[in-house]
This record gives sequence, C-alpha cells and structure tokens, in this order.
Amino acid sequence: MAKYNQVSSELLKKLKEVLGDKYVSTAPDKLEAYQTDEEGNSYYFRKPEVVVFPGSTEDVAAVVKLANQYLVPITPRSAGSGVACGAIPIYHGIVMELERMNKILKIDEDNLYAVVQTGVRTNDMQQEAKQRGLLYAGDPCSSDSCQIGGNVATNAGGNKAVRYGTTRNQIYCIKMVTGEGEIVTLGARLQKKSTGYAVEELIYGSEGTLGIITEITLKLRPLPPHKIDLVAVFTHDEEALLIPNKIIKAGIEPTSIEFMDNKAINACGKYIKVDLPYAKEDGVYVIVTIETFDEEELDRKTEKLNDLCEANGAIEVLMADDRIWSARRNIAEAARDIDKMYIAEDFVVPLDKIVEIIKILPILEKKHGMSVITAAHIGDGNMHPLLLNTQNVSPEEWVKKVEAFHGDLFPIVYEFGGRLSGEHGIGYKKMHDFKIYTDPVERKLMMKIKEALDPNTILNPAKIFDLNEGY
Repeated sequence: MAKYNQVSSELLKKLKEVLGDKYVSTAPDKLEAYQTDEEGNSYYFRKPEVVVFPGSTEDVAAVVKLANQYLVPITPRSAGSGVACGAIPIYHGIVMELERMNKILKIDEDNLYAVVQTGVRTNDMQQEAKQRGLLYAGDPCSSDSCQIGGNVATNAGGNKAVRYGTTRNQIYCIKMVTGEGEIVTLGARLQKKSTGYAVEELIYGSEGTLGIITEITLKLRPLPPHKIDLVAVFTHDEEALLIPNKIIKAGIEPTSIEFMDNKAINACGKYIKVDLPYAKEDGVYVIVTIETFDEEELDRKTEKLNDLCEANGAIEVLMADDRIWSARRNIAEAARDIDKMYIAEDFVVPLDKIVEIIKILPILEKKHGMSVITAAHIGDGNMHPLLLNTQNVSPEEWVKKVEAFHGDLFPIVYEFGGRLSGEHGIGYKKMHDFKIYTDPVERKLMMKIKEALDPNTILNPAKIFDLNEGY
C-alpha cells in the first residue's frame, strides 16, 4: 500500500477545479455508501477518500491525469451492481462514479447501431430499441439496474447469451480513457477488421483495470416478431440438465435456456410473493425462449421442444408467464433477503459436464455446513449456485468457509475444462482463486499487459491480480 499517496487537500482542490465543487465529495455518508458494491459482507468493505462524478470523457481524462500526478488510485464504478467486489476501492483513493454519463447519444434504425454513454441502464437501451422494432441483445439478469459500461467491463452474459453471445458480441467500438489519461477510440463500426492488434478485445472484460470506458457503439438487430416462453418442469435435476445439448442439436435455436432448482424456485416464490407451479412438488425448471421471424417456424419449433422435453422426463410443459421470469430474474434479491452475505458463484463448464458438476454441489453443501440454491444459464454452461450463510457465522468465518468450499469445487471445475467465472468477473473477491487455477504463463501475460497500459497501476488496483504484490 506504500505505493500510493493519500488524497491531499491540494489534489482535492484540483479535482474541484476540474469538476466543480458539486461533483467532488468527501462527505462521510458518501464515503460510506461507496465502500461496497452489491457485496454484503463487511469483511470486504473499503472506504474511498473521495468520490468524483465526471460528466464527460474529458472530465474522466482530467481526473486520471491528476491521479497519475499524485499517485492516487481510481476505482471506476457504474451502477455498482457487481458481485465480485469489482467496484470496491481496495486501496481507498478515488471512486469515480460514472452515473452522470447516462445519455443515449444516437440510435440509427436504418444502419442498426446505437451510441451510448457508459452510464446508460441496460434496460433503458433495451426498451429504446424495442420501441423501434429493434433488439439490443445484451440481457444480464440485473438489466433493470446495471449499466452498459459495467456490462462491457465485465463482459456480462445473461439470458440471451446462448443465441446472441455475451456483451463483447454486441459492440462495434468503444471510447475510453487510458491509464495515462489519453482518450482513444478502439474498434470500428465494421463487419470485419484485420488492422493490427484488436486492442478493444482486451478491454472487454478487463474490469476497469486497463481503461475507463466512457462511450460505446452498440450493435442492434431486427426484433423477431414471434416469440414464446416455455417452462419445462422436471422432478430430477439430471433430466433437466441433459436438455440443453438436445435442444441445440435439434436445431431449435433457442434465445435462452435457463435452469432453477427446487430450492431456488421456493426461495424466489417467497421473495416475489407468488405461488410458482410445482414448487411444492419438488419441481425443477428449464425455461426456454424461442424467437422467430416466421410464425409457422415458431409453431414447429415449439412442438419439437415440447416433444423433446416430454420424451426426456418433463412432467409438464407450461407457458412461462411473468411469474416465472420474475422469479428467475430475482434470484439474487431472494438470496440477499435470506442472507446479505450470500455468495453468487459464476463458474462455467462445458455443456456435457453440467450434470456431473451439479451432483457435487449437495456433497459440498453438507460437508461445509451451508445452504446452496442454484440457478444457471444452462444453454452456455454458466452455473450460479448461491451459497447462503444459514448458520450465521461471523463475516470472517464465512469467508473461511467459502474458501474451503472453493478448495473442493474449483479443482473439479478446472478438471472438467471449466473456469471460475463466466460473466461476473474476478474482481477482488476471486483474486486468490484466480492465481491458483490460472496458468502462470497466461496470468503473467495479463500482468504484462496491465503494466504496459497502466504504468502507474492507477486503474482499479487489486482487481483480477495485484501488481503491488509482484509476480
């Protein structure tokens, strides 16, 4: 920590000269509010020394230059909806809140693109596109609250990733501020490009460690006019989890394939205060969305899906109404309602390993004395078991229990060819596990890139890895 200086009165004065007094705060309530993101365990909390609210790319660049001059770290923050401690200021310093930069600058309906600032809410972009008969395909479960800049920084996935890919697949180009305070546009509104290194691809998923994203040019698509949401109810996890590969092989081309185990169904039903189908009969859900441009095609695919699910053990296939999707989207809130220190796992495995990994969870749940409820994007193998501290151990003891759980789980995930994060990122919370399970040469390459693009290690230090600790 000796590498960084504290925020001095001189630096505060210069920040106010750049941004205005209104947009620089050292008020105790502000510092406390920004000591965490969605993390509920006080073990991880760190207070910033100052919170700044830039209103433009030029404001961001000016603050980054001052941070370099005074050797003070910056933690960029969008909505603060992450669950990997990615927006927690581990080394204190400056939290840069980007919420003022929330304008949709352009929507070109004819050429299928939009230009947005980093603080635009994902759901707002989705709705603006939908009103024009278009689709913005980025769709994290937290779309009501998360912002597009944060989606890019973590390469967020979500419900539609099985068909449309993750956030990186929705982007033409970005404008960002480098670790030295320079402004650059990376990528281009082109269908292909082979012009030197694809530097923009390094930024997607880099969690604010290589640059601060201020503007994004997004891809839009025609909105399929025909859509159906179905929920296939099974009584055994294994039957449900064998379905994704069969759906894809059958040529159904689903937009999403989501899973909820029975404990998740009951927890979510209680949270949203509705009675969900088969919740009391040990049902588990596979929720499938199909979208087409032709109504007859939708009918054919729906019939094929229904037959496929019933042939593989579904006890009923129902329309997935708003209750079902509300339950799926609110699983994190339902877990937080039970335990504010809950852990949202985010590992990803090949589709053929989903059944094997899900069988291991009850064994580890019992061994480590915790409750586990599971949802998943099973169309792309992204598993989200939620670990609940139902024994009410202390924050420190809970961290130790989770570390022990991971010590049993992650070697198996990697043996299966998986990785410990599919869409939430590494942040600070998973940094230790990232070091253990990542090829040391690969990790060294990442650290070299960080050194090159952020020579003073100003941008979001102690996320993914910590250069202050050396190699």
